[in-house]
Amino acid sequence: MMTSKLTGFKIPAEWEPQKSIWIAWPYNKNDWPDLFSFIPHVVAKIVKIISENQKVDLLIDKNKHQVLNILKNYKAKLSNINFHKIKTDRIWLRDSGPIFVINKRIKKKLILDFKFNAWSKYYNFNRDNQINKKISKIIKVKRIEPKISFGKNIRSIVMEGGAFDTNGKGSLLLTEECLLSKVQERNNGFKKKDYENIFSKYLGINNFIWLKKGISGDDTHGHIDDIARFVDKNTIMTAVEKNKKDANFKNLKLNFTILSRSRNNNREKFQIIKIPMPSPVFIKKKRVPASYLNFLITNKKVLLPIFNVKEDKKVIKIFRNFFKNKKIIPIDCSKLIWGFGAIHCMTQQEPKF
Repeated sequence: MMTSKLTGFKIPAEWEPQKSIWIAWPYNKNDWPDLFSFIPHVVAKIVKIISENQKVDLLIDKNKHQVLNILKNYKAKLSNINFHKIKTDRIWLRDSGPIFVINKRIKKKLILDFKFNAWSKYYNFNRDNQINKKISKIIKVKRIEPKISFGKNIRSIVMEGGAFDTNGKGSLLLTEECLLSKVQERNNGFKKKDYENIFSKYLGINNFIWLKKGISGDDTHGHIDDIARFVDKNTIMTAVEKNKKDANFKNLKLNFTILSRSRNNNREKFQIIKIPMPSPVFIKKKRVPASYLNFLITNKKVLLPIFNVKEDKKVIKIFRNFFKNKKIIPIDCSKLIWGFGAIHCMTQQEPKF
């Protein structure tokens, strides 16, 4: 149990040096009704692209040969892939996987093992809630279960990695819809001050930027990693919608206004880069949460989700103009998004010293 402050530890930004990227192989056919057969191939392509330059830690269920065959077909660099037999309910490791904090001075790394309850939406999450315990044993990194004093009780905390985004310098992006709404409520009764206390205590955060709502079709109810992301310590990319009749128009406009007024730890304004929303993507008449903000920054590349819509080209150009020292790799996520997540949702970086 851990209720005292983690002195000297902080959560690094995604662009800081990474030891590996954690990914789970897909098995849950119910997450992509009628489209599951495409999903292992999308995941294999993502593993291949990352493994060219850095380590991938891959969670598999049982049949390693089947996974190996697909990865070989995609010419993944197998010497850079560590396989771990850990059963999962879903692939979305951004939310169920380990959140790493580091202390550079004493060269120590810890896993924050928040509780995971499938976004307070689905009932099958027992395997996913055991992932961090198993990873901690395998990689021999100490695991801490964050707790908070709440009234007269000590409470465990439900939290997902997709609910917040940091610049590694004490600032954090998050949404009221995800953390403060009664809909899909993660932590009954928690207020802003409780969450700020948690993030300050465990992640080393002292500057909070609360946006309002996420995007239409998001089954997490407002994750930040579909709407706004830090891309360096003073720059935020944020989703904007130009069609006034679109369901996202008002919410994204309000978020942009909040970001425009926000300040960093030195009370300076952030640079805000507008990222257009893709044209609405529907699968089986259901709108899915397609967003270019669900990208992943790796050591040498940025994996950018695209959706075979007219905005793809413009957004690739914006990313290439900004990330001068990284290769932008567009990845077709038009089928992956049927599981209501894309590249950032299915990956979790482990930092290195």
